[in-house]
Amino acid sequence: MPPVLNLDPASLDLSRVVADQEAIRRVNPQRFEMEQLNAIVHVDTELHIFAGYKDVRADEFWVRGHMPDYPLFPGVLMCEAAAQLCSYYIATHGLLQADFVGFGGMENVRFRGQVRPGDRLLLIGKATKLNRRQSIFDVQGFVGSTMVFHAEIYGVPMRK
Repeated sequence: MPPVLNLDPASLDLSRVVADQEAIRRVNPQRFEMEQLNAIVHVDTELHIFAGYKDVRADEFWVRGHMPDYPLFPGVLMCEAAAQLCSYYIATHGLLQADFVGFGGMENVRFRGQVRPGDRLLLIGKATKLNRRQSIFDVQGFVGSTMVFHAEIYGVPMRK
């Protein structure tokens, strides 16, 4: 059974970009093949709910080898995209007392559908615990209205 929605994906206007890739780069340290977010499209600081997306392209590094003749976006990269979304949120809203947010762990991860080149993976996160030593987020991923994955993501403050 899928979890209760953090936010109905149909309620979002994906053309209303709050932060484009350049704005994300000013906050998140990932570059080149490891950049997994294209835009932030929703931020609600009262409810700590936020959303962004990744446009999955046919020329990405994993396509050739992750299921040749039927490329599937790897689950580990879905998780990385979700972690980058959480990192962006915590870093841009005064919740971080460090250089960046590190990936501290994951729990209750479930993959429920496919993500393929040409798809837009919409990620919707909700902070469930915000603390100076650890933050926990509930993140859900969608292609269209279909939930394709969900997970609890743990973020920890990191210093360079």
